[in-house]
Amino acid sequence: MFGLSFIWRGSAALVLLAVCLGSPLGAQAAKCGLTGTLDWERMRIDAELSLDLSATGINFPAGRTQAEEALFSEYFDSVLPLLLSIRLDSSSVIADLIASAGLPISLVDALARGAKRRPPRYSLDFSRISSSYTIDLTDIGSRLAGHREAARMDRLVGPVPVADYTGIIVIADGELPVHGRSVSAGLKPCLFPKIWDTEMNLIYDRSMTRPEWEAGFAMVRYTGVENIFRDNPSGLGDELRRLVGERPLRVIARGVFGMNPTDPVIDRADAVTILSSEANRRLLVEGRVAFVVPSGALEESF
Repeated sequence: MFGLSFIWRGSAALVLLAVCLGSPLGAQAAKCGLTGTLDWERMRIDAELSLDLSATGINFPAGRTQAEEALFSEYFDSVLPLLLSIRLDSSSVIADLIASAGLPISLVDALARGAKRRPPRYSLDFSRISSSYTIDLTDIGSRLAGHREAARMDRLVGPVPVADYTGIIVIADGELPVHGRSVSAGLKPCLFPKIWDTEMNLIYDRSMTRPEWEAGFAMVRYTGVENIFRDNPSGLGDELRRLVGERPLRVIARGVFGMNPTDPVIDRADAVTILSSEANRRLLVEGRVAFVVPSGALEESF
């Protein structure tokens, strides 16, 4: 369940919540309903908003324009908390970045306003009005990254002969041991995951990327296991092949890490393969990285 599971820190976030909701949750829930999914594979939110016209006192057809304006207003009250609850990394959500003065709320508002909206439609008895929205999240990573240049990566001392690859696929399908805890969990998607090796050296994080690389930049793309077992020479689905190329390095995750288990842990030997080649390090900078996650993790319902 996606839910509005904010990780609030400080009174600023509480003020932010009050501003974004604009009206008591109980009153809003009585007349308005928002459902849909956050699709991590396609990096978008598909939402359906429905407004009870009888609860608003709007009569159809005389109040048609008023009904559509009310629906649009309720859209913002409903979708902003949803956007604020999107996971940034293993311990925070977008709301945390705003609460720490690291991100203006206007950026999230612009993301909501940029949604693709379908024409409103009415129930058969004209008691409800509904509309569908699609919010594209493909460029949110570059907007939130907070840096312009990629940080320098660690380089290994001494030459290590390795092959150059066209991309990196970390396979984390199924439950894995959570580092530092005696439990297992499936990898959860987020906007800014990290990659660690089995010695807990940091191999990849958002500071190592170059967000201006392209408009739709994302440091990691998520996919299901079926897209690495296709009947073609590369074995990859078309979308995945366009990202990681014909000769990607396939890495088996040995565990996961984080308060929310968003970060895969890979073998030190695989980390050495990535860090020992300038071409392979460049794959991280360009975000040519995909995580294979359990199929149930690719879509989160709300």
